[in-house]
Amino acid sequence: MAAISAKAVSDLRAKTGCGMMECKKALNEANGDFDEAVKILREKGLSVAAKKADRIAAEGVVDIKTSADGLTTAMIEVNAETDFVAKNDTFKAFVSGILDVIIANKPADLEALMALPFNADFTVEAKLKDMIFTIGENMNIRRFVIIEGVVSTYIHGGGTTGVVIKFDADDACVNNAGFAEFAKNIALQVAAMPVQYLNKESVPESALEEEKQILMTQIKNDEKNANKPDSIIEKMVTGKIGKFYERCCLTEQAYVKDDDMTVGQYVDKTAKEFGGKIELAGYWCYERGEGLEKREDNFGDEIASMLK
Repeated sequence: MAAISAKAVSDLRAKTGCGMMECKKALNEANGDFDEAVKILREKGLSVAAKKADRIAAEGVVDIKTSADGLTTAMIEVNAETDFVAKNDTFKAFVSGILDVIIANKPADLEALMALPFNADFTVEAKLKDMIFTIGENMNIRRFVIIEGVVSTYIHGGGTTGVVIKFDADDACVNNAGFAEFAKNIALQVAAMPVQYLNKESVPESALEEEKQILMTQIKNDEKNANKPDSIIEKMVTGKIGKFYERCCLTEQAYVKDDDMTVGQYVDKTAKEFGGKIELAGYWCYERGEGLEKREDNFGDEIASMLK
């Protein structure tokens, strides 16, 4: 068996990011052949990834990047098991690298993204599995979105929430010195307030009918309305639908920095001040781990197990 030098182990660790003992074992298995040891570690990475695949990964990060020409923006959520890993520089660089791949290639979906080259050595899927092996946690590329055009972006809490707002605005407004601050204010609004729809027109008829039925049931269940005819109750429902719009539609919400006007009124006011046209064309908001099962740690049991 070839003698394995400390420098060889150190070099392999620097290239792969794996632990010293794993690197030494791989070099021994490869009889000192560096490239073969790299291959062995990568193959082990695939095995480790499979073993960790059923472990809960609901932490991680939401990140956003815009192309150099400012015309393409991508937002992504990549999950890991712990918040500790989400703050790891290697993990953050991995997420940033995926965004570069998305902007350069504009994949149609996650399957297409996974098949793209991450770098000269890995596809995105292979790099993900390599990261799982290197860091030792299950990870998952959950979702991404690509937006073309004029946008504003905001990341809250180091990646707990990401927001992208798309604008349909003319040059007079986009080139105005105050446009960037205005656009950021809209992104902050979405980050601060739960939004379900862009405006009244974008609310599906089915959602509106469901809300009307809920309101009608609530009104009829109130004893004070027991003897009121259906025509009156319907008018009461119509009056309350306005509150639904104010709660769920971005343009109808009270503007967080000045609740004397709605977001829509703020947009119109700003467009008038800038001497042009601004419309909200779309919004996207990712909450890290939204809808995912969360990991629950029992630290008492964990410590007792360690003491044993």
